Amino acid sequence: MRLCALSIVLLFYSLLPPKIGRFRMTSTSAGRIRNATHALNNDNQSLIADIRKGFTMMKELAVDFERDQQSHLVKELENGLAELIETYEDCQHHTTALESVSNSYQPQPGPELTDFKRLLENEFAKCKASSSSDFQNHQIMRQFRELVWNVHHQGEPMPGDEQEDIVMTSTQCGLLNVTCPLTGKPVIVLSEPVRSMDCKHVYEKIAIMQHIKNKHLKCPVAGCPKKLELRRIVCDPLLHVEIDELRSMSKQTAQPTEIEDFTALSDED
Repeated sequence: MRLCALSIVLLFYSLLPPKIGRFRMTSTSAGRIRNATHALNNDNQSLIADIRKGFTMMKELAVDFERDQQSHLVKELENGLAELIETYEDCQHHTTALESVSNSYQPQPGPELTDFKRLLENEFAKCKASSSSDFQNHQIMRQFRELVWNVHHQGEPMPGDEQEDIVMTSTQCGLLNVTCPLTGKPVIVLSEPVRSMDCKHVYEKIAIMQHIKNKHLKCPVAGCPKKLELRRIVCDPLLHVEIDELRSMSKQTAQPTEIEDFTALSDED
């Protein structure tokens, strides 16, 4: 598992444009940097999506192993999950660093060369320093342990946890909204889900396109101040993965809604 995590990190760095380094910045090259950053971030999002799929597979395997009472294999998966979570968080930091450099950098007059590699490294270090390194208590790790616990202890609080905490972690996902603000439909049943690259809210594609064409340029989610642009409403690589995760969580937490009516039965029944 450690080799797998290392391979993912090396793959990310292999995606970096070979000429990113020191060069003189102009208005033309600034546009090229933004385009390169956008393309690289798309590749990074695909990588993150693959890691998220790996999380799902590991959780499913752990549940099967727990049912078969193979606790040692569950523990091995848990150790591997902690390493993969660290890699996942690093990929997230790289995305934030790329976006930060791309959005904040302005061309400066003069002969000085711009060291973009150093800028990215500094931004990455800031992101990593501001985040938690306690991967044993990461949300994904808690979900993993909860699923394993529920195999034999469904409905019982995990040791050291309150019931409210367990319910909260069961329903967490990467989506900011779980229903389309225009159609009212749950995102798990949308035919063509799309997401704003700016505010990250999710909509039904036809509905949000019509919303924008009608000159409504503000995000329809209550309280969201972001403006909408057609070119920035996309189905990013991670969206379907997060919707699948939400769909899986909905199935796991679903409770029976029908209560059998015994009032019509006779005393003999």
